[in-house]
Amino acid sequence: MAETPRLCIRSSGSLRGTVELSGDKSISHRALLIAALAEGESRVENCLVAGVTEAMIDCLQDLGIQIELEASPSLSGGSGRVIVQGRGFRGLSRPNRPLDCRGSATTMRLLAGVLAAQPFPSTLDGNDRLRQRPMGRVIQPLVAKGAVISSRQDRAPLRFQPGSLRPSSHRLTVASAQVKSALLLAGLLSKGPTAVSEPHTSRDHTERLLRWLGAEIEQRVEPDGRHMVFLHDGVSVLPAFDLKLPADPSSAAFLLVAGTLVPDSRIELPGVCINPGRVGLVDVLTRMGASVRVEPVKESTEWEPVADLQAQTGELKGITIEGAQVTSMIDEFPIFAVAATQASGLTVVKDAAELRVKESDRIQALCEELGKLGARIEQQEDGFVVQGPTRLKGNLVNGRGDHRLAMSLAIAGLVAEGETVVEGWEVIEDSFPGFPATLKRLGADVSW
Repeated sequence: MAETPRLCIRSSGSLRGTVELSGDKSISHRALLIAALAEGESRVENCLVAGVTEAMIDCLQDLGIQIELEASPSLSGGSGRVIVQGRGFRGLSRPNRPLDCRGSATTMRLLAGVLAAQPFPSTLDGNDRLRQRPMGRVIQPLVAKGAVISSRQDRAPLRFQPGSLRPSSHRLTVASAQVKSALLLAGLLSKGPTAVSEPHTSRDHTERLLRWLGAEIEQRVEPDGRHMVFLHDGVSVLPAFDLKLPADPSSAAFLLVAGTLVPDSRIELPGVCINPGRVGLVDVLTRMGASVRVEPVKESTEWEPVADLQAQTGELKGITIEGAQVTSMIDEFPIFAVAATQASGLTVVKDAAELRVKESDRIQALCEELGKLGARIEQQEDGFVVQGPTRLKGNLVNGRGDHRLAMSLAIAGLVAEGETVVEGWEVIEDSFPGFPATLKRLGADVSW
């Protein structure tokens, strides 16, 4: 029997240094897919090339798109220059096998919007974990738009037949950038306008990129506080493009918290995306009293704001997070929970039931795995409560197939007494290649 991969972390002294992070995962997905739909050769630099985005690349290649990866010594591990030969809105080819999204829900949901508009049948599938994740939230609005999709109780595999997409208006009950993007992509490939209303704003990378390429998209806040996105009819061609992607704020989150919690630390992260839908953790850490500095820089593209970030050791206090704040940091709750264990007082998270349908049931997994380290954390139906500060103690924990949980447990190990061992840590490579090596360069006591 093969030995279970383990990451060993011991309480560390100061962490210091500058880390140039890989390109943003969410934007990498969108840039690759939109480049495939554009006319001609697009070049995407600092694109994340890891498990989840490799799934998108493989699917696009199965759809007839020529993609070339170029290594660049100036780019960090896990990043590369990707050259995509776009074939236009109607240039995709019928795949000769089901498209394997591996464990990437983003790949599946974004591609669903594109495949719903194609004149050929196709199937989206993935690994066992992805097959367990709910897809009804993207299937149902696409079907309402005219798509023909069959599934297994709203779960993968998703089977598409040619349909006739029509103008549509959608009122989402949960703010979801992936569902919104799928509908906008389907609207881009069909006639007439597409409108999507959300309870509050979710990340808008798709809207920004499409608008930058010439699509007519409106965004506004309605009188009832809901956020409306409106895609006008009339886009027939998207031009090819060259761009460099900003660093991933979700990856930055782990290092920001490490820099905050580990004594006498200072970590600098240049060129990080600060899209308003992605900076919730930075805002929350600041509210908690963290010493996090945000220095906006000239935008590396014309469509996403960028900043240099710095975190220094500081004391935290507990807070309550609920409502719209949840959406702006939905991917960062695992590492936020680690920060909360070291904050004075009570930290409460509400309105975050979405965490139960991520790569793992993140509410249950967080409470159980951090509990093994001595954290005083209790799960609620739609969130969790943490009492801090707590002196954590090293123990054997498990990443449970969830890259963000595994990284969060590793950061917890930096402030725990003794040794923390993370089993199944290799899943981290899905989104942050070289994560242990990055910690080691900053001065952490880690081995793997």
